[in-house]
Amino acid sequence: MKAVVRAESYVIAKLRKPIHGCFAVIDDGQEITAVVDRSHFEERDALEFAKDWRAITFDAILPFEVVGFLALVSEALAQVGVSVFVVSAYSTDHLLVKERDLGNAVARLRAIGFDIFMA
Repeated sequence: MKAVVRAESYVIAKLRKPIHGCFAVIDDGQEITAVVDRSHFEERDALEFAKDWRAITFDAILPFEVVGFLALVSEALAQVGVSVFVVSAYSTDHLLVKERDLGNAVARLRAIGFDIFMA
């Protein structure tokens, strides 16, 4: 399977309200969490935030019937000490990893059979 490392750097933020430039927004009724392109992020918009995340997008349609895909990937990354923030879209999944862990994440994903491409 192919995966693409996006060029952008992201911020994961707890927001007062959604802002322009969001890669993903989750409003669970308790809080608004957003993955924001760093170039669109301003600290004043956030209640809390964590900078320096990179996104890895799986370039495949993952049907709802697929069982254990994220478990396999997150377990493989956990084995090399890489924490993930997961965003699932309708057709595929996206992992965010800290920029400092990107090299380890890419190496581990390649080791378990992924073809990794840099955007």
